[in-house]
Amino acid sequence: MKKALLCALMLCASFAAQADEKLLSKQYGACMDRPDVTTAGMHDCIGAETARQDKSLNAAYKGLQQALPPARKATLLDAQRAWLKFRDANCSFQADPDGGTIAGVNASACLMQMTADRARELSDFAAEAAGR
Repeated sequence: MKKALLCALMLCASFAAQADEKLLSKQYGACMDRPDVTTAGMHDCIGAETARQDKSLNAAYKGLQQALPPARKATLLDAQRAWLKFRDANCSFQADPDGGTIAGVNASACLMQMTADRARELSDFAAEAAGR
C-alpha cells in the first residue's frame, strides 16, 4: 500500500513538473523541487503559482482590452467568460472523487496551467493588436 501511494505521489510530482515551465515562476519550480514536499505542500505551491498566474491573466486581459477597438471588447468579454467556465469545468472534472490525493493535485495543477496558458495567449493577442 505504501509503495502504491509513493508511486502515485511520484506520478503527481511528475505531472506537476511537466507543466510548461517557461510560463511558470521560478518560485513555483523551487517550491515543487523541495525534497520534503508533501501533497499538502504541492497544493500550497500550486495555489501560490495560480495566484501569480491569475494576476498575469488579469493584466493581459486589461492590456488586450485597451488595445482593441470598442466593437471587439464585448466579444473579448464573452470569450473570456466562456473560457473561465470551460477552465473551471475541465479542471473540476479532474478532481475525480475516486482518484485519491493525486486527483486533487492534478485538478489544481490544471487550473494553474490553463491560467498560465490563457495569460500568455491574451498577452500575445494584445501584442498583435498593438502592432496594427
